[in-house]
Amino acid sequence: MRALLTPEIAPRLGVVLFRPGADVMALFRQGRVLIENVPEHLQPLPSGVIPAVAQPLVSDPPLLPFLTNEKVLIAAGGVNGLEYWLERQENGCQWPHDKYHHHDLTILRYTPGAIRLCWSCDNELREQSTVQLEALATRNTCGFVVDQARRALGFDESHVLTLPELCWWATRRDVVDVLPEGMARKALRIPQAVIESVTREADLTLSAPATSIVQEKAKVAGAAIKRSSNENQQVGYADVKPVLKLAANPESPESFMLRPKRRRWENPTYTRWVKQQPCACCGNPADDPHHLIGYGMGGTGTKAHDLFVFPLCRRHHDELHADTVAFEKRYGSQAELLIRFLDRVLAIGVIAGTGRSGVETA
Repeated sequence: MRALLTPEIAPRLGVVLFRPGADVMALFRQGRVLIENVPEHLQPLPSGVIPAVAQPLVSDPPLLPFLTNEKVLIAAGGVNGLEYWLERQENGCQWPHDKYHHHDLTILRYTPGAIRLCWSCDNELREQSTVQLEALATRNTCGFVVDQARRALGFDESHVLTLPELCWWATRRDVVDVLPEGMARKALRIPQAVIESVTREADLTLSAPATSIVQEKAKVAGAAIKRSSNENQQVGYADVKPVLKLAANPESPESFMLRPKRRRWENPTYTRWVKQQPCACCGNPADDPHHLIGYGMGGTGTKAHDLFVFPLCRRHHDELHADTVAFEKRYGSQAELLIRFLDRVLAIGVIAGTGRSGVETA
């Protein structure tokens, strides 16, 4: 979160006072904050939370086939991830009209993505098929993919994602094969292949398609990433294996015992991946994989299984352990957050079956 505030200075006391609103107070609960001069482009903004910058790539027509491609959407987190992202946007119902809007919101899946609607508009529009609904779903999908690419590359909300950066994200997520030719040419700064009817055959210059050049470079980059991941004993972005592979074993020895000795299931690979996901409360980069507490999980001196974890940033993790009841009242129960996160994990293929008994990590 970033905020623009006007200071009140008491020079004789050497004290500077700020009066943040309720929506900005959370910024000061994180401990230290960074103070810097206001950039020129932010001078006209009123005091309060600084909104995220507009991303021009979202409304770039040549990019629509790529941003709305099903494979690209899955690489960004899938439809479940899109729904979670829409739920975190506090802008109310997306259907514009001057009539009644219900206070409860829901998500309507609509090709190529989803739309956030109130209950009243959802009942009215659920069976309809209009150009306006498709435009809303397309805008949401494009915004979600670009936002996830920005987060994956480690940029904050003030960064405007560029086309080369989007292409690099596509390389890391192994979706360069669906890049449109025009997008690849623009990223590589290759002139558009426009052939006028009066162009002579002798003036034509044969060259490889821009998409094939990007894919070739992606293979080289992917090999380097995979090499690096093997050196660090981590799963790289170019590796298409699931983070966690599970298989049922209905005839385990413990299943035949009346009182089997319980064993805590651990998987550092999975918890390390969970730690890299967006915080389940605020969507910012997470710092910790939180193990479920209470609900019959864990006990004195132990923790829940590594499967029962969801990502939290340091601020929300500390807030949960400081007062679990207040945390669940504000953000929802831990069980709800865990189920929602596991639903996303299964939907994007992080957990997959091995086809044989036992448990194995990728």
